[in-house]
Amino acid sequence: MSADGGRRWNHNIHYHPRILRAVPDGAKRALDVGCGEGMLARELRRTVPRVVGIDLDAPSIEQAREQPGDVDYILGDFLTHPFAPASFDVVVSVATLHHMDAATGLARMRDLLRPGGVLAVVGLARSTLPGDLPHDLAGTVLGTFLRVTKGHWQHPSPTVWPPPVTYPQMRAMAAEILPGSRYRRHPLFRYSIVWCKPRA
Repeated sequence: MSADGGRRWNHNIHYHPRILRAVPDGAKRALDVGCGEGMLARELRRTVPRVVGIDLDAPSIEQAREQPGDVDYILGDFLTHPFAPASFDVVVSVATLHHMDAATGLARMRDLLRPGGVLAVVGLARSTLPGDLPHDLAGTVLGTFLRVTKGHWQHPSPTVWPPPVTYPQMRAMAAEILPGSRYRRHPLFRYSIVWCKPRA
């Protein structure tokens, strides 16, 4: 089915609306880190004039470039690609931070934002028992229901499991690297971080 037709569903796509709601008014340039085959990047392009998607996985970038939509796709490493500092109004990332050193990735995203820009991340972290058991049980029940009612699209990108960083570690990391950021734990084995870069 069409990537932009609203019919694909999985745990990551479920949280795309949270990312899109965080886009600041008047944003002119956006970066999608770990864009995969470009579904979120194309959604961003509906409201942001210039969207760049970057991913290390060549087959995913090839699929992205085959889709209609005015997005600039880059095959490369987000951590080392020569983006100019403070060159984006919004930086987004879904299910990508656990593929790299998370602290390095967050700091790089922070540095690429212009003052007043917004960083919006949805990620995976590692559960620890018994503390995360209630979240995991709720996520399993909800995820099973949604798979039955919506179906499930398997993305083509490589996977990393288990995530190296736990939920409490991720919360602490966000507080340290992105002071004032909003961290939330979500039912479908995901967390989100939203941060506005200070203008001063």
